[in-house]
Formats: sequence, C-alpha cells, structure tokens
Amino acid sequence: MTSDQPVIEFRKVTKSFGTVKAVVDNDLAVKPGEFLSILGPSGCGKTTSLRMMAGFEQPTAGDVFLNGQRVNGVPAYRRPVNMVFQHYALFPHLTVADNVSYGLRQRTPKPPRAEIDKAVDEALAMVRLDGYGGRRSYELSGGQQQRVALARALINRPAVLLLDEPLAALDRKLRGDMQIELQNLQRDVGITFLLVTHDQEEALSMSDRVSVMREGRIEQTGSPRDLYDRPVNRYVADFVGKTNFFPAPKAGQVLSVRPEMIEIAGTGIELPDGLSTRESVKVLNRIFLGEHTEYRVAHQQLGEFMVMAPRKTERQGGAFNIGEEIVVGWRKDAERLLPDT
Repeated sequence: MTSDQPVIEFRKVTKSFGTVKAVVDNDLAVKPGEFLSILGPSGCGKTTSLRMMAGFEQPTAGDVFLNGQRVNGVPAYRRPVNMVFQHYALFPHLTVADNVSYGLRQRTPKPPRAEIDKAVDEALAMVRLDGYGGRRSYELSGGQQQRVALARALINRPAVLLLDEPLAALDRKLRGDMQIELQNLQRDVGITFLLVTHDQEEALSMSDRVSVMREGRIEQTGSPRDLYDRPVNRYVADFVGKTNFFPAPKAGQVLSVRPEMIEIAGTGIELPDGLSTRESVKVLNRIFLGEHTEYRVAHQQLGEFMVMAPRKTERQGGAFNIGEEIVVGWRKDAERLLPDT
C-alpha cells in the first residue's frame, strides 16, 4: 500500500434490504492514520456502511476496498479491521485480561502464554487500565468497560478500528472525557479510526474529517471547520451546529446565519460598525448555558430566530428579559447562501 492510497474505500457502494436502500451509490476514501466520522440521524445508513467495511454485510452494488484490495465477499474474520460496538459486547464470565486476549487466543497457531500476557499488559496500559486484568466486566464503570472493549480491539493491531457509537451509553461528562482519551489514543497508536455517531458535537470535536449522511447518501465530507463554515446545503448547515435560515432572493435558496455571528444590544446602545443588517426584535425566550446565553427573538418579516450572547456581552450590558425590545445585527460575510435542500 502506498502512503497516499486509502486504507478504506467505497466505490459507488449501494446496500439494499429488500426494496429499502440503506446506502445509496456512495464514494468514500479514508486516509491511513486518519480519524474520520460518519455523522447522521438514526436510519441514515451510517452503521450499515460500517458493517460493510467490517465484513458483516456485503454491498448490493459497488466495491469495498481495504488497503487497495477489493474485499467484496471476504468475511469479517479475514479483514484487517476490528470493531467496537455501542454496548461493548464484553463476556461477563471472563476476566478483563481474558476479554482483552480473546482475539489472540483464537489464532492458529495460538501465541505462547507469555507473549499473550505481555500483549494484554501493553493493551491495558494503553487505555490506562493497568492492574485491572483480574477484574470482571460487571465490576467496572461504563467508561472502564469501554476502555476494555478498545483494548480488546487494539491488541490485534488492526489496520482500521471501527467504532459504532461507542460513547452513546455514557453520561455527558464521561463522554467528554472519553472523547479526549480516544483522540489521544488514536494519535499514540497511529491506527485509522472510523467512528459512526448521531452526535454532531462528538464528530466535530474528535475527527480529522466528517462525512454527513442523509437517507443513505453522503451529502458532504470535509474537515469539521469546512462543514461548519462552508456547508453545501441547508441540510448540512442545519445538522452541523446551530443556525438560522432566512428567505433568499431566489426560490430554492436560503440564507444561513450562525447565531454566534449575530451581535446583540439593548435599545439605545450602539452596535459595532460594519454591520450590513440591523433590526429591532423582541425577546421570546432566554436559555442560560453558562458560557453563553441563547435568546429566541422575533422579527415581523424575518420571523423567529436564535442569537447567542457570550458572557462578556451580558456582563457589559446585562441580560435581556423576555418581552424586551432589543437590537440585533450581523455582517454581510456572516451570511451563507445555500440550496434549500
């Protein structure tokens, strides 16, 4: 495999279940050592795509390549990939060490016991679970169980690690901690990670690139910044982050303005210079979120939309009350004209 050859590639891949097309004519190339996420709502085809990469499903049409080799029809156990499932699939009757070493012990010929023990110790150290080898999975927290599942997958040094919403069962704070750990782990081991998730914050925070899916099709693939700042259509703009949509001059188009790009001030207080749009609005709702406050405001022609005020703005001028008349505005370059699809 050359350094620029994709480690995983979809070429016009379609997967049908009866009359239902779960994945439709998709192209995707995943680079060696990359952390790529497939992002989309439930039922969009992201897990089916992952299962085709793993070999648990075969494409109805098109081709799947691993390390430059076409693998249509090749079973999962013969592919250089490992998969971490949403519910981890640990064996409760086995110790942590036996769970982690399970894949090595199934090899023919089986490696020597000393070699297996050494590999288990290294894998547990990699996920910061030194000394946990003798415990049972039910004696661990959710985050620790997730790390055991990662160690079990990584001990075989796969070319690709496939992650099927592995953080979905964790609480918000632990999920944030594990996002950082996954990033650090991916950099340390240098293995290609491919994550599927419905959580846009999770995808944007961890990934080198993100593929956004809708109804079986990949709508756009790009860096998190590209997807956020330069979405190709209304769907991507709406799914990646929060935004407001306003009428555009042409039918079939819409103006997108991110709420954090909108300036806000009380009546009689001057907004910054250089704004192309200045409007008086009425505050409908206020949600305090710590580092910022989200305001839902209403305008006679523009309708209802969201404004995000950082703490600094409120500390200078005070919070705005429901029913209060205020002024908002934004620069021309905050607007993005998009296809209304």
